[in-house]
Amino acid sequence: MDTSLRYAGDSRALRIHAKEKIPLNSNTSLELRGELDTRIGEPSLLSASVRKFYPDLFSSVGFGVKYDKYKKLHYLARGKMSLPVANDGLLKFTIKGQSHLENNFKQHKGAAEFSLGVLNFLREQDSSGALDFERVQDVRVKVGYEVFEKTPYIQIRENNWTLNADLKGRWNVRFDL
Repeated sequence: MDTSLRYAGDSRALRIHAKEKIPLNSNTSLELRGELDTRIGEPSLLSASVRKFYPDLFSSVGFGVKYDKYKKLHYLARGKMSLPVANDGLLKFTIKGQSHLENNFKQHKGAAEFSLGVLNFLREQDSSGALDFERVQDVRVKVGYEVFEKTPYIQIRENNWTLNADLKGRWNVRFDL
């Protein structure tokens, strides 16, 4: 099970997020997610979706349901396709979209982004100050554009830490446990 601590500037609440992927076959999984809002002491998200991966096309599609803190049930549909730009696979161009359908069928998201992975970004030092070449930290930087909101965004990830921000002033930070 993947767990993380999440904090967003707009909610001002620490959330505990958990995700479990259960393989159904070699390219299909059932994804279960839950989130606990520590400020109100209640779940803020529960979801289940089936996700199918197409490794030859560098893509995936998923369908499912989500129940959020506003006591709304949504139907989810999402798709994602990543294309390697460099031969080493560290630079990718990704197109992704998702729709959370309620009765009004109006909540959509879509983005195009470049993702750059930087290997050997920083070598850790041990207590004596000597470089420890066994432990190498990696960094991933994503720069993208959310199409429906017309907003550029950035994501910086270093090992367990992730920072997301956009030009509308929204931000969040995540620590993977």
